[in-house]
Amino acid sequence: MCWSLFRCPWESGAALKAEQDPWLTVSASAKAFGANWHTPEALDEAGIARIIEAFVQAAKRAVRLGIDVIELHMTHGYLVHQFFSPLSNTRTDKYGGSLENRMRFGLEVMEAVYAAVPKSTAIGVRIAASDWMDGGVTVDDAVTFTSKLKERGATYACVSSGGLDPAAQVKAGPNYQVGFADEIKKKTGITTRAVGMIVSPEQAEEILEKGEADQIALARAFLDNPRWGWHAADALGVDLKRPPQYDRARKALWPGEALKHR
Repeated sequence: MCWSLFRCPWESGAALKAEQDPWLTVSASAKAFGANWHTPEALDEAGIARIIEAFVQAAKRAVRLGIDVIELHMTHGYLVHQFFSPLSNTRTDKYGGSLENRMRFGLEVMEAVYAAVPKSTAIGVRIAASDWMDGGVTVDDAVTFTSKLKERGATYACVSSGGLDPAAQVKAGPNYQVGFADEIKKKTGITTRAVGMIVSPEQAEEILEKGEADQIALARAFLDNPRWGWHAADALGVDLKRPPQYDRARKALWPGEALKHR
């Protein structure tokens, strides 16, 4: 999306100016992300139907490409999250107001995608468990939403939070979102994935051993170390198969490996 809505994060991340021809954005309501940001167009029912069909077509393309797992992004301030959160959804029709109404768009997306792909294709959701702001999404809301999504075919939930409002005060720290995943896992029974400030192999393994989540997602840890998985396997005593070109870096074949830990 860099250069279509806003400048890339490493180039300030600010919204594009009118003369830079930004895309027209849509949302649940005509409410800007923040000061100096574009005001999106509130979707009418025809627009909602058009967006749901776009999700369906994207899912079908993924299947044609041989992709086995499709994840629907419903957090971080993206469109489904905008409908889900009372902070961004001020509608008065069947898509706004009560939690039941605010979940409606996301559930319709889930139903449409599930109906459009083979049953052998797993569909997961990335869910918002908190807006980190008063009056926003809570973990109880996320439990209800996830339960409804599971009923409609979701096989797992990647539990994240935030991203809806730049004024949010996110209390980031090690495992800061794991408690959300744990609560959703215990209350819905869905397979859950924990994410956020999970850095070391030991940290990830402890979350799994405690049953707080079923899967771990890593992002910047892999940007920092693209071979995190191999090093995690070494740290946890697992003999993980590697391409033969990289076998020469194994401890058994490379005395220099021990020097990394001195």
